[in-house]
Amino acid sequence: MAASAASDLACDVLVVGSGAGGLSTAITAHKHGLDVIVIEKEPFFGGTTAFSGGVLWIPGNPHAVEAGLHDTSEAARTYLRHEVGNAFDEDAVEAFLDQGPRMVEFFERETEVKFVLSGYPDYHPDVEGGAKAGRSITAAPFDARKLGREIARLRPPLETITFIGMMFNSSNEDLKHFFRATRSLTSAVYVARRLARHLKDLAVHRRGVQITSGNALAARLAKTAFDLGIPIHTGTAAEELSVTDGRVTGVMVRDAQGRRRITARRAVVLACGGFPHDAARIAKAYPHVARGAEHLSPTPAGNTGDGIRLAESAGGAFEIRFSNAAAWMPVSRVPLGGGRTGVFPHLVDRYKPGVIAVNRHGRRFTNESNSYHDTGAAMIRDGEGEGETSAWLICDHATIRKYGLGYAKPAPVPVSLYTRNGFLKTGRTLPELARAAGIDPDGLAATVAAYNRDAERGEDPAFGRGSTAFNRFLGDPDNKPNPNVAPIRRGPYYALKLIMGDLGTFDGLRTDTVGRVLRSDARPVPGLYAVGNDRASIMGGNYPGAGITLGPIMTFGFITGRHLAGAEA
Repeated sequence: MAASAASDLACDVLVVGSGAGGLSTAITAHKHGLDVIVIEKEPFFGGTTAFSGGVLWIPGNPHAVEAGLHDTSEAARTYLRHEVGNAFDEDAVEAFLDQGPRMVEFFERETEVKFVLSGYPDYHPDVEGGAKAGRSITAAPFDARKLGREIARLRPPLETITFIGMMFNSSNEDLKHFFRATRSLTSAVYVARRLARHLKDLAVHRRGVQITSGNALAARLAKTAFDLGIPIHTGTAAEELSVTDGRVTGVMVRDAQGRRRITARRAVVLACGGFPHDAARIAKAYPHVARGAEHLSPTPAGNTGDGIRLAESAGGAFEIRFSNAAAWMPVSRVPLGGGRTGVFPHLVDRYKPGVIAVNRHGRRFTNESNSYHDTGAAMIRDGEGEGETSAWLICDHATIRKYGLGYAKPAPVPVSLYTRNGFLKTGRTLPELARAAGIDPDGLAATVAAYNRDAERGEDPAFGRGSTAFNRFLGDPDNKPNPNVAPIRRGPYYALKLIMGDLGTFDGLRTDTVGRVLRSDARPVPGLYAVGNDRASIMGGNYPGAGITLGPIMTFGFITGRHLAGAEA
């Protein structure tokens, strides 16, 4: 339902933010008997979740158990101890490991939310306790028409990672067929049918309705909220906390009709998406921004640290303490026409054989098939002492026609579309490419020559590409002997500039296990809770596997919702 400013409102629990953290808390609290209102300052609900991959990292989840994939809490705990290091919070980790599978069971039993098992290995599967598969689950696809008229308020997916608004997961059959459409009749027929159905949906609904990934998760959570009668007031910004006798008792909000109060008898829950667009805060938290480098976040522009600011006004403690303040993501700037630009997160292309990343000196600096967070951290380290934090993806003509590169689509889409608008740089020779991109020509030539000598045999002794199950997962299994390694052979050649970005912040408010916002002396702020990226991540600035943001977010939303209703296990 749309927001109305006819009068002040009252509820048991007021949730500020409509992503997975806010909605999972709201639904859980309502299911346990509480009256809940959700507010969202943007015109759409879904938050960062609607832009995400919709993956949750939940060790011991029911889908892995059903598939016969053996895992133990002890193995997951061991893995997290190694990954999180000195930031390991034993109480929070124990709560996550214990309640994560219960959360999945609850949402699949009680709500519209459904998951499927993902094939993702942990990002460091060879570390003690790491898993080759089973800990990551993905939101099941959803028909957004089930939202009825509310479909208009569902945040659309990130424009740059759709194909004319059509969604698909990086690991599902859609993407495999699109890559093979020019080489397989079966795939060509599949793609033609998929496109025909999508074009019909665009004509009728003005958007794709067969949605996947985080867009499907956000829609499933919202559909549940609407079915339960939980209002989601969009276009409603939280401006000020109401405090009575030291206790947070509500929020002063502003919507299209003006300013009013929403009273919360039991608690206010902050779920505003962290601070990736708070320019002042990221200038302190992000080392490359602190030294003047560019940063482009593909997260929603409304994630400006509102929850943290509100909590601080009531005495809540925030500190920049993690070695990595955010989930790093290499991105590129996309010209969209009409003066518009977009941000493309590089989730898939870096893993493909025949693609390497170099710095402005033409040197490789990391295993390109590592996770986006690890690659981003390597970019930040490589940029120390430089004027910018950036890199270039390099490939030849055969590779880009087969796999695409970033926003540039594979054949049959003409590559000239992307060279004319400046998204790609090109050259008939490597020196010509280097000059066009501002890369040292001698350095690039030497790097490609050294890489090619080993790549002919499918080897990468310099950085070990293809050496882990995770490296290989997003490579090309048809490329033998190494799905991640192939030579860069004949021109024309192409280069695409990478800039540092993020998928959301890790640093956040200090809370206890159930989500109460804490003061600097560890005393709770009465009546104030935080979930989602407003709360400091239990991963301590590290990225152990696919879904380590949404997995804990929904688990702790579940824990907080139960706590608010007095229903702890």
